[in-house]
Amino acid sequence: MAERPATSWRHGIAEEAEELAAGTLDPEGACMAALYPEGLLAATDAVLDAFEGELPGLGEAGDEQVFAVVERVVLALDAVDDADNGGAFETDEREELCDYIDESLTEHGVDVVALTARHGLGRCRLTDKWRKW
Repeated sequence: MAERPATSWRHGIAEEAEELAAGTLDPEGACMAALYPEGLLAATDAVLDAFEGELPGLGEAGDEQVFAVVERVVLALDAVDDADNGGAFETDEREELCDYIDESLTEHGVDVVALTARHGLGRCRLTDKWRKW
């Protein structure tokens, strides 16, 4: 099962906290908790909860229904990013979120390569139409 980006972000926060506690990381080098405040993590997880709720049966759905689900998750993530003045999701986070969406769709029977090809898109362009982050 695809790992949620916020899960890996939380692991990074925990690892950094352990290193700080052990004295193996200079506090000035610590950045994970500032990059991923709990509000951002919770908001991202809430969006992905809703997305995951729409995945069952999507493998048998038509292209329009699949794209509607992608549009909803991307617009909701846009709102999370906007709430952070557009700074919540940088390059690494964007890639993780896009990979998560793609992997989750694939795990639920959506052939993302065929879907995007039918619409003249490359696989990596699945979210581009709606994505601001």
